[in-house]
Amino acid sequence: MTTLPKSTARQLGLVIDLDTCVGCQACVTACKGWNDQGPAVAGLSDRDPYGAEPDGAFLNRVHSYQVAPDGGGAASLAQTVTFPRSCLHCQDAPCVTVCPTGASYKRAEDGIVLVNEAACIGCGLCAWACPYGAREMDPSAQVMKKCTLCIDRIYNETLPEVDREPACVRTCPTGARHFGDFADPESEVSRLTRDRGGYDLMPALGTRPTNKYLPPRPKDRPVEVSPLSPLLEIRAGDPAEGLAGWLDRILRKI
Repeated sequence: MTTLPKSTARQLGLVIDLDTCVGCQACVTACKGWNDQGPAVAGLSDRDPYGAEPDGAFLNRVHSYQVAPDGGGAASLAQTVTFPRSCLHCQDAPCVTVCPTGASYKRAEDGIVLVNEAACIGCGLCAWACPYGAREMDPSAQVMKKCTLCIDRIYNETLPEVDREPACVRTCPTGARHFGDFADPESEVSRLTRDRGGYDLMPALGTRPTNKYLPPRPKDRPVEVSPLSPLLEIRAGDPAEGLAGWLDRILRKI
């Protein structure tokens, strides 16, 4: 089994702002594109991408959910929340300690969790241990794949300094993704977490994720119901009401 470092010199990770993420999937596309052609990766499989049963591996996914705030009334109308998900580079990463070959490991210099694909036997234990579903078995290579924080970008001195950040961060059109060192209390990610109430995902599990999420800000005003809303529903058992009834009355006048 692999052991975790007692401490890390740096603590690199992401802050993801759920208030400004619009679920456009640009980060997913950028991640897939970079990790298919970057200089330090073997690529992510895409099998039958336009067929009836497409299959492949992704390091980053974005999910959408509808939620209804508490309080009732008009303010409780469902809202769409988009939720990006990738490896959180946990400080107490269970995917590392469960690995039987040492393929899964956490770097002492920056806290990034990686997989040595040459040592991975595809047993899947790390995927079972990860409570966030952040690891995927590549169906072609039969080894585990996960977010690397674009380690081949952030330390690549041949790239312009502005590009030395993860592809998902560089691409996000709304600035919802931020990259930095959480070990530095004055870094952008530390300040955002502190000022906006950033939180861990599922903290009760004790994994101490490095990545943080920023909650959506309160809206300026409650959602107002349109005055036409009674016309936009068909009331069961009463055809004279709602949209059907309104259309019937209009057509009678023609």
